[in-house]
Amino acid sequence: MKAVRTFTVVASLPPALERLRDLAHNLRWSWNHETIALFRRLDSDLWESTGHNPVAMLGSVHPGKLEAAAADTGFMAELDRVSNDLDRYMQTQDTWFNQTYSGDNRPQIAYFSAEFGVTECLAIFAGGLGVLAGDHLKSASDLGVPLVGMGLLYQRGYFRQTLDASGRQQEVFLWNEFENLPLTLEREADGSPITVSVPYPGRHIIAQVWRAQVGRVALYLLDTNLPANQPEDREISGRLYDSNPEMRIMQEVMLGIGGYRALEALGLKPSVYHMNEGHAAFLALEHVSRLMDTSGLSFDEAREMASTSLVFTSHTPVSAGHDRFPAGLMEIYFNEYMSRLGVSRHEFLALGRERTSDENEMFTMTVLALKLATYNNGVSPLHGAVTRSMFQEIWHGVPHEEIPIGHVSNGIHLASWVSREMNDLFGEYLGPRFREEPSDRSIWQAIEAIPAEELWATHERRRHKLVSFARRRVREQLEQRGAPRSDINAADSILDPNILTIGFARRFATYKRATLLLRDLDRLARILNDADRPVQILFAGKAHPRDEGGKDLIQHIANLLPDAAFHQRIVLLEDYDMAVARYLVQGCDVWLNNPRRPWEASGTSGMKAAANGGLNVSTLDGWWDEAWEDAVQGDIPIGWSIGKGDTYEDTEYQDGLEADALYDLLEYEVAPAFYERGADGLPHHWLARMQASLKSLTFFFNTHRMVQQYATSSYLPANARNHEFRATNMDAARDLAIWRSKLSANWDQIRVQPVADGVQPEYQSGSGLTARAKVYLAELSPEDVSVELYLGEVDTRGDIIRAKATPMQPSGTESDGWRTFETTTNLNGGSGRHGFTVRVVPRHPKLVTPFLPGCITWAEVE
Repeated sequence: MKAVRTFTVVASLPPALERLRDLAHNLRWSWNHETIALFRRLDSDLWESTGHNPVAMLGSVHPGKLEAAAADTGFMAELDRVSNDLDRYMQTQDTWFNQTYSGDNRPQIAYFSAEFGVTECLAIFAGGLGVLAGDHLKSASDLGVPLVGMGLLYQRGYFRQTLDASGRQQEVFLWNEFENLPLTLEREADGSPITVSVPYPGRHIIAQVWRAQVGRVALYLLDTNLPANQPEDREISGRLYDSNPEMRIMQEVMLGIGGYRALEALGLKPSVYHMNEGHAAFLALEHVSRLMDTSGLSFDEAREMASTSLVFTSHTPVSAGHDRFPAGLMEIYFNEYMSRLGVSRHEFLALGRERTSDENEMFTMTVLALKLATYNNGVSPLHGAVTRSMFQEIWHGVPHEEIPIGHVSNGIHLASWVSREMNDLFGEYLGPRFREEPSDRSIWQAIEAIPAEELWATHERRRHKLVSFARRRVREQLEQRGAPRSDINAADSILDPNILTIGFARRFATYKRATLLLRDLDRLARILNDADRPVQILFAGKAHPRDEGGKDLIQHIANLLPDAAFHQRIVLLEDYDMAVARYLVQGCDVWLNNPRRPWEASGTSGMKAAANGGLNVSTLDGWWDEAWEDAVQGDIPIGWSIGKGDTYEDTEYQDGLEADALYDLLEYEVAPAFYERGADGLPHHWLARMQASLKSLTFFFNTHRMVQQYATSSYLPANARNHEFRATNMDAARDLAIWRSKLSANWDQIRVQPVADGVQPEYQSGSGLTARAKVYLAELSPEDVSVELYLGEVDTRGDIIRAKATPMQPSGTESDGWRTFETTTNLNGGSGRHGFTVRVVPRHPKLVTPFLPGCITWAEVE
């Protein structure tokens, strides 16, 4: 029976405890140990049973406990202290951003993402991408960066994982009860919900806007589960990453276009839009469309204007991970949009195609974002290179290293992931600045001041807590599965809190190779059960519901557990989430990561373990490739590398080779280092590695450094360009559009002929080389282009490598429209075989990069 009317019931609190409501609704509690401790003090069991959700907890706590807390002077003193701390945090103007940026035209950044992992009770995320987005918001809040988040509020979020009796993953989708979450429905002045209307084929779909307050940052979330919408349309915000392509495009239209309109409805006018992955790329089209409507610009002019304020980050090095839609589906959802933009079907679809003339190519969201954004990046140096390779066809002819896709290395929000025990230890010896300025490398040099016995004791406490947690969790898993009482009771004795503990926890995708360690079970059993140097392993992670290969990996591990050689030494924790992750990264001695290079974009779990004193054992992929390269110069290793970063076409051969390397590391290096103890019982060599890891990694692999880098390299330049274009009443955008049109009309006619006269077969190192070229520019002038000498070493295939581009100057005009360009440069690149060619690229004072898609011409090869 359906209700004829609905209403919301909110928790009734004694007046003295009203500040608890404020604390519960600002998600700063999720990275503030004192606030969490306060809620635990109120009712520790209820804190756990509500999934660390203070809003639900306050609605369920017994009134007697509330009255007792209000009468407890110690509790009230702590409530005042924590509340005042939140007030100071929210009100202070002394932030990194305000200290760094004091100019006019203060930016407003909008950060769009399909998922946000702020805390486990707000289950609107699937994994690493969402957790990274949540950490991004938290650091933006701490740094005072004027940023808002935009996403979707999924009614069922991502799935909860259980394993059946055969060890097969089962998915359960639980409903998010928004009224019992730290969320606020945004309302108009008359009290009605703020809504947006988004056009879809044959109808409009309505979404209302919720807000999650993440410290100083507002995260806005769209909800389509409204009676005004048709049942199928209410499902747009139903489930994260719906497998149906049509539902997926509907979700991404709502995220990009609906999210853009929601910010307008909220009265916000961002000057910078950051697209976190391609899911949000439709916002770029809406930005163009709105500029056309409000400023009277043509599509080309609005595109130039919009691009100045667009930032795009790709996180996916695997081709299948990029959303692609058939042309027919795009036409259904964007037929009217094409008319609004004033572009043809071919022009519109070309925005999402690498090869614009290929009518069979699907529309790729990443391509759309790359073509429209001015600032593009991957999330590690290796991933930046991989992304340039994946999408080099967009910039056909541009050398790989010059393709305008850079990188901003990922990080973690330290306050969210460092254990309270380690946080207190750092605070005592490093001082409070490690929390406020964690990217200051000099602060972390004081790690050496921490007495070895205190560092080790703190780490051991967390390992003991991890083992206790794992035992409780496995007991619950067995009870839920209806296991025999003897098996349930045996869970209380699994694992050993005093032995070397390895963690492997992440999404169970096949390329992450969760079972690499299981290739030789006999050898693994010997390592785990060594009488003098025993080892134990905790696994956790979910496979995508459609990833049968990933589910096979989970089942393979689960089926090992009853084996006598493994049941005390290997544990598989179900339903991996942020709470499980915290116990693992805070308590493991070793964090294992062995993806098949180069398929890991970054990976941040190893960063979390490192910040808690854990040591990484990893293949040279993602973030570890960068960390290892930067740290190998040190006297003391920061961890261990599986292999040397080689790649193989035969993946089976590669897996066998790297599995053997992993066994050797564990048996001959890792375990001996852990168990080698001094007279005081401390593993001094291990502790030296812990200190080296903390000093070398933590200052850099944190989201404070990451957000600061985004601010200085993308947000502030984009904001400045945006205001510069607006200051001229869009004339700069119009001029740039006219210039781009002239460029496109003439570029295919450009020809370059190098002049061989005067080039000698041999030169002395350091001598001068004068090179000339004849260039035909059609209707373009020398001011429209840069003619460049491209000089470098020549490899055995005749390709120029390690090249340097030097501008050439016009030196004459021929009667047939050809112009002569020349330059002289010193040959300081060392001895050996060298060579050059000549190229032409666009040049304009308003361009951030000279490498525009389809606009590079190289000298003709004779």
